[in-house]
Amino acid sequence: MISKNIDRLLRWARKKSIWVLHFNTGGCNGCDIEILSLLTPRYDVERFGMLKEGSPRHADVLICTGPVTRQVRERLVRIYQQIPEPKWVAAVGSCAASGGVFSGAYNIMGGIDQTIPVDIYIPGCPCRPEAIMEGLLHLQETI
Repeated sequence: MISKNIDRLLRWARKKSIWVLHFNTGGCNGCDIEILSLLTPRYDVERFGMLKEGSPRHADVLICTGPVTRQVRERLVRIYQQIPEPKWVAAVGSCAASGGVFSGAYNIMGGIDQTIPVDIYIPGCPCRPEAIMEGLLHLQETI
């Protein structure tokens, strides 16, 4: 009985306090600008319990933008491994989903899902802040 209550409390706390880590794997920085816009007071995602975190050891959700390049692949895997369980990954933009306009280049490995498991894809080039917020709220509901 006590264990069920503790599990319920932990799930509620995780759902109401999501700390996100933003990582750019390469690309045009269009989605990065939209993510930074999302974190401003205009959209106020902190009202939903989302907070930008600078350290992977404290983050719950890894938000990735851009295609995975050969140079950044090992760093992405290392950052993913440093995030404690349970962890989720959001691929923002068409480049993060499939490589986008950079697909086929000699140094592009593909989308984020070619390197680490992805939980949610947020399409667009670049994604609007409203779409990113909607995707993160959908991810929050699944937690």
